[in-house]
Amino acid sequence: MSPITIRFATIEDVSTIQQIAFSTWPVAYSAILAKEQLEYMLEMFYSKDSLINQLLHEHTFLLAIKNDTCIGFASFNLIDNQTYKLQKLYVLPSTQKTGAGKILLEEVCKMVKNLGAIKLQLNVNRHNAAIEFYKRMGFEIIKEDDINIGRNYFMNDYVMEKKI
Repeated sequence: MSPITIRFATIEDVSTIQQIAFSTWPVAYSAILAKEQLEYMLEMFYSKDSLINQLLHEHTFLLAIKNDTCIGFASFNLIDNQTYKLQKLYVLPSTQKTGAGKILLEEVCKMVKNLGAIKLQLNVNRHNAAIEFYKRMGFEIIKEDDINIGRNYFMNDYVMEKKI
């Protein structure tokens, strides 16, 4: 069995990131979000222009590769001088529970620690099963956050944090 490797994403990887997001989101969120909100959020966060802007100005993206195929991605950014935020972590549904998400998250933790972080935060929908994964990875819920994202849609999240 070949190992999972991690590499930085570039502008050339935008379509790959989109494919993973559009494959993963309906599985992860169809029971939580209305179809219209899910489509709106995918367009907001994963349109070509949005991803290019994120890659160029805001986020570091990592890709998980297995057998020369991208099976997942993560992104993170600095939110203050010692706190980073995990913005995205998605693994194709067919490869979940293979350790890819854990490997991506561990790589993010290692990178932000090397950049001087003492904390890594993330937002997760309050009904998302991934909460348990994040707890196993050492995160704890520090607060609730309701974020208005337009069109009268809200992201009803927990903010979780891990000391690095």
